[in-house]
Amino acid sequence: MSFTLSAEQEAAYRRDGFVTLKGLFDPGEVALLNRAMEEDPAIREHMLVRPDQEGFGTKIALWNRLGDSVYGLAGRVPRMVETAERLIGEPVYHYQSKLTAKDPHEGGAWEWHQDYGYWYHNGCLRPAMLSCMIALDRTTPENGCLKVVKGSHLMGRIDHVPLTEKQNEADPERMRRILARHEVVDAVLEPGDVFIFHCNTLHRSDRNASDKRRWTLLICYNAISNDAYVTDDDRSYVPLKMVDDGAIKRAGLRFSEGGQEHFAAKPFVPKVQRAS
Repeated sequence: MSFTLSAEQEAAYRRDGFVTLKGLFDPGEVALLNRAMEEDPAIREHMLVRPDQEGFGTKIALWNRLGDSVYGLAGRVPRMVETAERLIGEPVYHYQSKLTAKDPHEGGAWEWHQDYGYWYHNGCLRPAMLSCMIALDRTTPENGCLKVVKGSHLMGRIDHVPLTEKQNEADPERMRRILARHEVVDAVLEPGDVFIFHCNTLHRSDRNASDKRRWTLLICYNAISNDAYVTDDDRSYVPLKMVDDGAIKRAGLRFSEGGQEHFAAKPFVPKVQRAS
C-alpha cells in the first residue's frame, strides 16, 4: 500500500500537533500485527505491567531496534518512514517501539505527559521526534483511547514531576491552566488507522472500563541529527533500512529472531523533582 501525505494532513499536524491517517495499514496487515503481538514468544517474555494510581495496569513491551519481524517491517515501510521524515523535516532513525495493551476492565490510566518529557533525559537535544500509533483494535473513550491537547506541541517542553514509581506527569498546576484554555481531542481510531503526534503534544488516556480491549503499536522516530547522546539507553542512531510496502504481507507471521529488536527489561522513567 503506497501512501503520500497530503498538504492538508501536513498542515493539520503542524497546527494541531497530531494527525490521523485513516486505513494506513490494511486488514490483512493488521491481522498479522495482531497475531504477532499475541503470539510472538519474545513479546510475551518481555511484557511488563505499568500500574496507575488506582492499581490498574497497562501491559507494555518495548524494543529499540527494527528487525525482520512483521512488527519490525511495519516500522520500515515507506508509508511510515517517509511520512515521519516529511513531518520532522529531515532524515530519521527508529527511536523505539512499544506495544500498549489495555485489556477489558483492567487496562490502567496514563496521566498527562509529553514524550519529550521523558526523551529529553535520553540525551535528545531537540524535540525533532514523533510517535506513530497504529490501532490494532478500535479505540474509543470507553476503552481508554488516547486524549491529546490540541496545539500543545507549541508550548515547548513542560516540567514533569513524579506520579508513581513507574510514571511521571506534566506539572499538575500548569496542566490545570492549559486545560482551561485548550481543547482536548479523543483519538478515536479504527484498526489500521495511524495517529501521529509530536513529541511535545500533551496526551493521556483513561483506564479501560469497557469489555473491549485496546491494543496499539507505537513506532517512534527521531531525526538523525538529533541522535541521543546517552548511549547506555540503547536509543542512539542505527541506520534504518527501508523495505518496500509489500514486505509485511510477503513476510507473513514472522516473529522476532536472534534478539534483533533489543527488547527493554524495564520502562525508562527519568528521575525528576517534585514541584515546589
